[in-house]
Amino acid sequence: MSTSVRKEKSLTPLAHGALNHCFGCGLENRTGLRLHFFTDEHNNVVCHLRLAARFAGPPGHAHGGIIATLLDEAMSKSNRARGILAMTRHMEVEYLRPVPLGVPLTLTAQHTGATGRRNHTEAQLADASGVVLATGKAVFVTVTPEMLKARQ
Repeated sequence: MSTSVRKEKSLTPLAHGALNHCFGCGLENRTGLRLHFFTDEHNNVVCHLRLAARFAGPPGHAHGGIIATLLDEAMSKSNRARGILAMTRHMEVEYLRPVPLGVPLTLTAQHTGATGRRNHTEAQLADASGVVLATGKAVFVTVTPEMLKARQ
């Protein structure tokens, strides 16, 4: 993965489905991140955000679990952008630099390939100048809505 993020040309809003209470993207979850995702001209996912003080870990910086959540959420949306409903099977996070709170950040993700039901993804979290602060790689397993309902 590169150490900077390229600026996007045009973005299209990505519908996130009916997950209204999802911690990452659910608009009805008052304590969640309430992230808004877009796709670029290559169908990669983009999200512009600022992390509130309630997501603190070290003073003035984001908690590592929140950083992992951001990366996971973006990678999940990179599947959704391709019409794939999938759940995280395995994820790796590399924390490169502390992530400051209250400043503009850009979260990007891309679907990098698939083998059967396994979907491979990568994500980056960068500051406003494009410096990558954290990266993630994950494998998601395709599921059906029926599989999810059967587990409720």
